[in-house]
Amino acid sequence: MTIQLPDFQGGIRAYEPRQEPLAVTPGSPFTSRTVFSAAHVVADPYADTSPDSPAAVDWDATLAFRRHLWSHGLGVAEAMDTAQRGMGLDWAGAAELIRRSAAEARGVGGRIACGVGTDQIAAGSLVEVRAAYEEQLAVVEESGAQAILMASRTLAAAAKGPEDYLEVYGHLLRQSAEPVILHWLGPMFDPALEGYWGSSDLDAATDTFLEVIAAHPDKVDGIKVSLLDARREIDIRRRLPQGVRCYTGDDFNYPELIAGDEKGFSHALLGIFDPLGPLAAEAVRVLDTGNVAGFRELLDPTVELSRHLFQPPTRFYKTGVVFLAWLAGHQSHFTMVGGLQSARSLPHFARAYELADGLGLFPDPKLAEERMKNLLDLYGVAQ
Repeated sequence: MTIQLPDFQGGIRAYEPRQEPLAVTPGSPFTSRTVFSAAHVVADPYADTSPDSPAAVDWDATLAFRRHLWSHGLGVAEAMDTAQRGMGLDWAGAAELIRRSAAEARGVGGRIACGVGTDQIAAGSLVEVRAAYEEQLAVVEESGAQAILMASRTLAAAAKGPEDYLEVYGHLLRQSAEPVILHWLGPMFDPALEGYWGSSDLDAATDTFLEVIAAHPDKVDGIKVSLLDARREIDIRRRLPQGVRCYTGDDFNYPELIAGDEKGFSHALLGIFDPLGPLAAEAVRVLDTGNVAGFRELLDPTVELSRHLFQPPTRFYKTGVVFLAWLAGHQSHFTMVGGLQSARSLPHFARAYELADGLGLFPDPKLAEERMKNLLDLYGVAQ
């Protein structure tokens, strides 16, 4: 049996789907690495919404997906950019997501960390930025989740230089109840974050970032670096104070960064570990035994899919993530918050399907094939 897929040259090619999924089973948390999957939200396909209206979330399906991740030993990074913060999910929706997911985590014993930002305001002074961060930090801490201090578009617009970042982050770290994760999200994920930490020169920005951490090492559990630059992450990792973790957010180079070298390794907080959850968990358990080669053998082949999903414009990677969740049977539809299911092309979807199927990511390959054919039919591709 074959399926006819469009290519990037305007043609059609035959593909023979895989018949059996990759054999993976749920398991206990990991021992050698701390690993979070940044999870997507499932939209309510029956809600009468528009791209400008508040998000309508299917809470049952959204929470079921988190239980799926927890069952494989992964932590959940909640209300991050994978959940469409600032791209369809407003602060009111994010706050509800945080509360619901944190309660679900307590019920199943799952690890959870939640994003703290300033997206309830579109613009403001440094005082207003700080107050917005404080409001969201209080919601996360009251939920019992760990806080992830996310990069702020509003701070990027309001800050005049590195000293403003040092002041705002220093204030937040001093008042945080527990150690937080600091997130440096690069402009490839969000163009509004260009020049974060007070400079477009990444060396200067890195120095400021590390200065924030060095001033408050007891309040920083770790950092998440999302710059898609393995060499820079390794350099930052080696300069961290003792006890501060590096969580890779590099969806292009994660196998080598998690595996590490003689001077250290990265933990993980990755959007690609949403569709790769069970396979990634299996790989990390192999790494727990000390088998680095076995870990790389499992995870290296996934990089082609990840680079495909995160290709420019990188901020639309969420579309591919939700598309694969639909094909895998984690949700009954391919509808996204804000209508972002339209953000990628049919050839992009076809290649994502082919790569994911080749990896054995679909628990029911036949279901994935049928759903892919339904999408192709919608676009007029005859089978």
